[in-house]
Amino acid sequence: SGAICVQPCSPSFHGETSFVCKDRKWQMFTDACANLDVQSLFQPVHGKPGDGAKYFGADDHGNSNCQDDFSCIIPDILSSPAIPGNIADIVELLKKISLMLSENINREKMQSYSRIANHILNSSIISNWAFVRDKNASLMLLDSVNLFAGKLLLRNGSESIQEHFISTKGYSIHKNTSGKNFDFSMELNKTRNITGNVVIPDEEFLKLPKTSKAISIAFPTLGAIIETSRLDPAFVNGMVLSVSLPEELRHILLTFEKVNKLENVKAQCVGWHSTERRWDNKACKIKSDNVSSVVCMCKHHHRMFKSFSILMSPTMLRNAVLDYITCVGLGLSIFSLVLCLTIETVVWHHVTKTEITYMRHFCLVNIATSLLVADILFIVAAIVHNTALNYRLCVAATFFLHFFYLALFFWMFTLGLLILYGLLLVFFKITRSAFIATAFSIGYGCPLLISILTVAITEPKNGYLRSGACWLNWYETKALLAFVVPALGIILVNLAVVVVVVVKMGRPSIGEGCKSPDLSNMIRISKNVALLTPLLGLTWGFGLATIVDSRSLAFHVTFALLNAFQGFFILLFGTLLDRKTREALRKNCLSSKRKCSLAKVIFFSFP
Repeated sequence: SGAICVQPCSPSFHGETSFVCKDRKWQMFTDACANLDVQSLFQPVHGKPGDGAKYFGADDHGNSNCQDDFSCIIPDILSSPAIPGNIADIVELLKKISLMLSENINREKMQSYSRIANHILNSSIISNWAFVRDKNASLMLLDSVNLFAGKLLLRNGSESIQEHFISTKGYSIHKNTSGKNFDFSMELNKTRNITGNVVIPDEEFLKLPKTSKAISIAFPTLGAIIETSRLDPAFVNGMVLSVSLPEELRHILLTFEKVNKLENVKAQCVGWHSTERRWDNKACKIKSDNVSSVVCMCKHHHRMFKSFSILMSPTMLRNAVLDYITCVGLGLSIFSLVLCLTIETVVWHHVTKTEITYMRHFCLVNIATSLLVADILFIVAAIVHNTALNYRLCVAATFFLHFFYLALFFWMFTLGLLILYGLLLVFFKITRSAFIATAFSIGYGCPLLISILTVAITEPKNGYLRSGACWLNWYETKALLAFVVPALGIILVNLAVVVVVVVKMGRPSIGEGCKSPDLSNMIRISKNVALLTPLLGLTWGFGLATIVDSRSLAFHVTFALLNAFQGFFILLFGTLLDRKTREALRKNCLSSKRKCSLAKVIFFSFP
């Protein structure tokens, strides 16, 4: 077949093994490239006939004809299939050219560069990008093209270089310039075109101290490539427009034609944050939005925001029902947890007279505290995400949110271990100080270790946060597994503990080693675990379902309901339905009638 497979890739979606393959001729070409300085493209190369120099257009005497442009390498590139291995090599080649040869960029050099980039931007090979090993290759391509095109020299005050899937235009500008805009109409695929427009407002030109240039690059397919290669849930719904302007010019007006013209889905104007490598909706504001197009006012920054587009996020359901459920549920959850902790404070001395009951209520208080802090942090994370605050604040909010949600599960795990201790180790007594030390090590120590390792491993690669939310990344680094795996593992362990309790209760010998009060306490704790564990498991099971089928409104609504009402479940099954707690509260009410009116209404309704 003329191709060689050079490295295994992840299995395809159909379960078949895929490989990153390279054409044999292309492999010889890239091997030759690897042994040559990129500067040789513009300098004479001395080599023997048949060695790597011939791939750069050198004749038999070793003299390169690539001194004016590097069009000599284009035939080999365009004749190579755009399979994943070749795509990666071409991206690397374009990066080296943009870094080392980005001086005196004339029309011929820009044309050659565009033809090379156009080969891997073709709409017919977008799916191949999913198997490129470096998931940031598409972003590297965007940065390289922006850098190279930004240094284009303009002849007679303007320039226009058009390929099917990349177009570059430039104008000379000065303070008296008016009416300058960049119009693009390009091929999206074989059946349709797509348009885009960049306008620099006239008032911006007044900021120019001297004659300068404005350059814009249009990519009709790059948005889909970024989506494919990064497995990002945000769907780019228009062409990507890059702009290179003088530092004095900060505001531009962009018009995007929508790829999918859906009436019930709103667009989102975004700028590509080149430092954090993510789409940022704080860079732009929507001026107008209709079924076919969107007009955005965006802030240009020569280091941070140079590329812009529009997003349509079908996986992020902007549904009023979800927002309402989340708000009401979180409010009820926080109120329930505060009420739970208040009740525990009031009845603490009455319900912690034995070692087992002390340990049980100690775990319950920490479970409620962890979820209460997590609920508050959930609100903080939403505020941080929605108000253009510092990226590091979003990282910090995600870290603590991850930590306290894990703590909730590890304290549930501690409660499960307490049951095993009470049933299986009946002759082994543990002191309160030893229990507290062990419980804190499990309940907070393990979550802290997992949270630190997660952020330390993924954040240096910009893979800690999920795109569009202050929460753990799933689509790129699978950082979310650092929460899902421990949580589901603990749920399975606690369910196994419940089974052990049921088996033990069926044996008469259970009472021989346990005093009846301890046995009664174990049964009460087991009921708590038996009720709360399936609810937590069901909640986060639906959480996983929203990732597997992110377009399902039913999954999102169910997860929002269960997640938001977790605090109420803890109050109900951990406190309200516990007979000892209700009796202790009644006694406390009898001793201070003035403080118990609310408690009578709530608790006396339970038998």
